[in-house]
Amino acid sequence: MTDPKTYLGPAEEKMELAVAYLDESLAHIRAGKANPKILDGIRVDYYGSAAPISNVANVSVPDARTITITPWEKSMFREIEKAIINSELGITPENNGEVIRLSIPPLTEERRKALVKQSKAEAEQAKVSVRNARRDAIEGLKKAIKQGMPEDVEKDAEASAQKLHDKFLKKIDDLFAAKEKEILTV
Repeated sequence: MTDPKTYLGPAEEKMELAVAYLDESLAHIRAGKANPKILDGIRVDYYGSAAPISNVANVSVPDARTITITPWEKSMFREIEKAIINSELGITPENNGEVIRLSIPPLTEERRKALVKQSKAEAEQAKVSVRNARRDAIEGLKKAIKQGMPEDVEKDAEASAQKLHDKFLKKIDDLFAAKEKEILTV
């Protein structure tokens, strides 16, 4: 007889990964406040290989509207500036020879709505992943009945899968609500 945990364990793992991925995705969405994570997707040419900015410079946030980047090597100033300008960030870097500054402009109402919409799409994608994990677990449990699992054990495991599903959907909704509040706060 197979154990219901063989189906519920992987499902819970997939749901946790979906929530973690959503958390990471939402961190990359600019919300009008300076957040060094918006630079994570930008790669610079570092001696022939593409490296994240945080690997070639010190990135800090001195105030709510500014990100400062202090390259470890003078030769990296030009590369970092070029990478930021060519990125989809939409911010022009200011270079004074010592530090590269990124001034985060306040968001327009239209841009805020677009960012909320983008965040909602990310949350919906995470929900689909959670639902798929639940579906896979339930399908596995249904097959396990044919392999000799008692029906009452399968029904209990199905209820557990549903509880996991509900728990992770609540986490996703909470993450989205927090991000939405952050974006819409002027």
